[in-house]
Amino acid sequence: MSIALEDEIASLPALSKAELLNRWRERLKQPPPSHLNKPILVPLLAYRLQEQAYGGLKPAYKRRLRELAESFERNPNRAAKTVSSSARIKSGTRLIRQWDGQTHQVTVAEEGFEYKGERYKSLSEIARLITGTRWSGPLFFGLKQSQRHQARS
Repeated sequence: MSIALEDEIASLPALSKAELLNRWRERLKQPPPSHLNKPILVPLLAYRLQEQAYGGLKPAYKRRLRELAESFERNPNRAAKTVSSSARIKSGTRLIRQWDGQTHQVTVAEEGFEYKGERYKSLSEIARLITGTRWSGPLFFGLKQSQRHQARS
């Protein structure tokens, strides 16, 4: 982020609502959403300034967010489960788990997972290798909650 933009964004919380609305008009060349209160207006203006400088979300991300919003409107309980289960872990992410006094590290690859120099198709294979018993890999590595834990939440 450029220093000028960083400074401008950092100064937003100190501005009054009227000053924020004026800044919106000046910088974004469009009417501001005057019905919003200051705590909402500050991060929204900061986001829009960054979007103006660096571009917005890719169309695929916008489409996915729209799909999630529609799904949530239809069935809020089911939609929450869909969001967490459908989130894909980025390649290069490291998953670390302590087990039996040892630290185990797994790296997410484009296709599968890498553990101790070997490639595996699923986290469950690795969890089974570490524990010697059948485990849900995503559960073992903390990527999802157990049914028991979800029931308490």
